[in-house]
Amino acid sequence: MTATHRTDPLETPDHDAVVLAGGEAKRLGGADKPGLTVGGRSLLDRVLAACRGAGETVVVGGRRPTARPVVWTWENPPGGGPLAALDAGVRGLRAESETVLVLSADLPFLGEPTVRRLLAALSAGEHEAVLLTDAEGRDQPLVAAYRTEPLRRELALLATEYGTLAGLPLRLLPQELDIARVAAEPDASFDCDTWADLAAARARIREHGNVLDEWITAVKDELGIELDVDTHLLLDLARDAAHGVARPAAPLTTFLVGYAAAAAAAGQGPEAVADAARKAAALARRWEAETGTAGPEGSGPGRTDLG
Repeated sequence: MTATHRTDPLETPDHDAVVLAGGEAKRLGGADKPGLTVGGRSLLDRVLAACRGAGETVVVGGRRPTARPVVWTWENPPGGGPLAALDAGVRGLRAESETVLVLSADLPFLGEPTVRRLLAALSAGEHEAVLLTDAEGRDQPLVAAYRTEPLRRELALLATEYGTLAGLPLRLLPQELDIARVAAEPDASFDCDTWADLAAARARIREHGNVLDEWITAVKDELGIELDVDTHLLLDLARDAAHGVARPAAPLTTFLVGYAAAAAAAGQGPEAVADAARKAAALARRWEAETGTAGPEGSGPGRTDLG
């Protein structure tokens, strides 16, 4: 299946995306890294949300349920490393977009603004690729936008020179490309390679300044809605209902407002609301479960995320 939504071409160029979701995750003891959750959403789904504007998205890795439609493929041979996986992803694209967004599937804080910056920088210049650089100035070839034909050319040349792409280091890819760089926003290049990284990411989203935005984003993703939520307005409404009527009136009132808005906009009945409520409740349970130990040795509720 393919995604059909495309962004406004005035904002970013027509593009497709390749997401690398394979690898052995040795530092995670072989765990299913793309399936690990931060804020109740898998790492893969978080990255897919960041590149939702792509015309077509190919994921290289094991097939699994995802929040939006994608095309699946595997590198040949399996376990051949990032260059072999990238080659498989590019070959798996059925469209002919001039730009390919390339992302790894372990970036919990990658957002659409970073993706738009990469695409805009590539569109604005004559470069063949734009790479994100992390806080230490290191290039991130798997958080980058490439012009499709130069990317195909370089992969083919490397395969010819070395006889195979399997096992080749990723740093070879940009060496012969004309590249530009975009500095990462805070945490945009943070990846989850270890259990400590995963625990840090889960703690990060619960910080006072982040938790509400993270939760609202997670709920919207879970319910499949794209809506700019005025959290201040809803919180003011809840406060007024709690103080002016009774404390339980706060959640009931905000629910009724949401129900009325949905009914007016789409004509959906109570069954749709009940289904949405069940999904949100399930998400809340997953969110709560992550408060336990993040590592495989833990016996707390967080261990259930790693099975």
